[in-house]
Amino acid sequence: MTESTNFDHAAPATIGVLLTNLGTPADPTPGAIRRFLKEFLSDPRVVELPRVLWWPILNGVILNTRPRRKAKDYAEIWGEEGAPLLAISIRQTEALQAALSEQPVSVELAMRYGNPSIASGLARLRRRGATHVLVLPLYPQYSATTTATTFDAVAAALIPERRLPELRFVNHYHDDDAYIGALADSVQAHRSRHGSPDLLLMSFHGIPREYFDKGDPYHCECQKTARLLAEQLGLAADEWQVSFQSRLGPKQWLQPYTDATLRQLAADGVRSVQVICPGFSADCLETLEEIAIQNRDTFLGAGGERFEYIPCLNDTPAHIGMMKQLVLRHIQGWPTEFGPTGETKRRAMSLGAPA
Repeated sequence: MTESTNFDHAAPATIGVLLTNLGTPADPTPGAIRRFLKEFLSDPRVVELPRVLWWPILNGVILNTRPRRKAKDYAEIWGEEGAPLLAISIRQTEALQAALSEQPVSVELAMRYGNPSIASGLARLRRRGATHVLVLPLYPQYSATTTATTFDAVAAALIPERRLPELRFVNHYHDDDAYIGALADSVQAHRSRHGSPDLLLMSFHGIPREYFDKGDPYHCECQKTARLLAEQLGLAADEWQVSFQSRLGPKQWLQPYTDATLRQLAADGVRSVQVICPGFSADCLETLEEIAIQNRDTFLGAGGERFEYIPCLNDTPAHIGMMKQLVLRHIQGWPTEFGPTGETKRRAMSLGAPA
């Protein structure tokens, strides 16, 4: 976000909402994936290692091997609209803007890594006259690796600005009633079509165990989301379980691991599972490829008989309705009516400001 040389003092003001998510490579090629991973894995909140130790591993090993492996995975989920995460996020943004049409609110989308960037999203809001900005990271459970790094990017983008917007930030919504209700509705809708399994597995993205030991509340918030969802669905203790996916590197991450859990469930005689990923607000590589393809193969290969993935909330009406409620709650106290176009400029000119 850079300072404009032709700021229009007569532009009507509005409230800005910046929806953010993690981001995606621009295309499913090794080069694009390498650029995305370099930005992502260079973030010191994501990998908390001294740069002198991490840089040789990242640049000498990971960026020379992982992009080629992941290109095939990305290609499996890439659609006509491109990356599913970006396509869904665009639909979420448009739907939320329509849902808030009666409010003086402008909604823009931004990604923490890749494009559209957070700086560009804030710049678009500025051009739309946003004097107040609510940042809504679409991570239900707070983690320094996701929510906090979004704050870092917002703060960095605002450094060169002369006129800062009044800023609010949604840290989490892991126990929001509408969010839990939307998750429960999605499970019930799936079961009305496909029947009930032996077990519902709730798989969340993992973080290194040491981050939890240092005070990151993510694990606790995942557990609370899972408990509330199980209660809403009326599940018995042996009908649901929590696991963590997407670990990277040799360190211990939050356990139990999703792939190991599915193998053990099959070995224990569980014949059918349904898997939901409540920590993801939109389907992406980690849900569509890692869960719905890789972990399906893991469970069936270990002796399981039926595996079903329940999609993320994506741009369903219940999810958009939850976002609308969240926005309206967090903008309380901000102005809902702004002066007519030109009023500020006319007053300034009457006091001697240049035309």
